[in-house]
Amino acid sequence: MVGEEAASDATTAPGWRRLRWPLLGLAVVLALLPATEPLRAAPVKGDNFIDAQTAGILDIEGGECFSDPAYLARAGDVVVLYRSCDDGAYNQSYGFLHAPDGPWNRPALAAFAWAGCERDFQARWGSRDESGLDFYPILPTEETWANGDRDVMCAVHNPEGALGGSKLPLAR
Repeated sequence: MVGEEAASDATTAPGWRRLRWPLLGLAVVLALLPATEPLRAAPVKGDNFIDAQTAGILDIEGGECFSDPAYLARAGDVVVLYRSCDDGAYNQSYGFLHAPDGPWNRPALAAFAWAGCERDFQARWGSRDESGLDFYPILPTEETWANGDRDVMCAVHNPEGALGGSKLPLAR
């Protein structure tokens, strides 16, 4: 009986009564959270990852860093946002190519873009293995091509995650 009285006194003490509901609320919140954050698969950054019609991409200038495309509720669309290179950006524009005029031909445009972006990438960083970086082209779409868009943006990224600062080498 003495043990029961001690247990009863411990749970009815004034300090316990004040903490009971906040602690119960915290326990419920913790129970609802997943034990670990689910792993996010790294996106495949190819010539269809971002295109000229991805909202926000036309606002990115040479040398600027930007986010991966994500749905932005206030825009109601998938958007690419400018981000400081030092502030968790995942991509950086490093060059532009101007495709020759002609009829829309996506396979030919993609081949032109990959070859041109690769030449520029190798001139700046050497190989993918040496630099730890990779690249991809951002192409016009059939619709933007019809409106005269012939520009391809070349973007560098770190396959392991955020860039951690500008990746553009200093001029020599």
